[in-house]
Amino acid sequence: MAQPPVVFGADQIREFIAEHFPQAARFPHRIDLVEPGRVVLRWLYTDKGLRPGGTISGPTQFTLADTAMFYLVLAHVGPAGLSVTTDANLHFLRKPKPADLLCDARVVKLGKHLVVGEMKLFSEGEDEPVTIATMTYSLPPGARRAP
Repeated sequence: MAQPPVVFGADQIREFIAEHFPQAARFPHRIDLVEPGRVVLRWLYTDKGLRPGGTISGPTQFTLADTAMFYLVLAHVGPAGLSVTTDANLHFLRKPKPADLLCDARVVKLGKHLVVGEMKLFSEGEDEPVTIATMTYSLPPGARRAP
């Protein structure tokens, strides 16, 4: 299956987020990769994202998945700041290691009104995902539509 082209690169995403969502700077993350149909986002390990017991919290993992999905939408639709999450489903499979978390986000479907994505979260250096998520975003009126 052909992947949608990138229309908004990593630098453009960073600039857009800094201008329109400055609060995102409080979430320690960085974009590792933007390519057709895919974004890889890294949560930079800090004890502020932990829950009792010393594991990376579910809300931290959700935030990483949702942020990666938003960046996936931006990368493939452009500056659609009014895009919103309409559905989110997470499966927590195993305890993450105390390390950076990588979120590999991929486009499942880029439609005229909705974008569906799948995210797999991995502890750095591990091959098996700790969490799998699917999310759907609604595109705002006037956003670039899929052909």
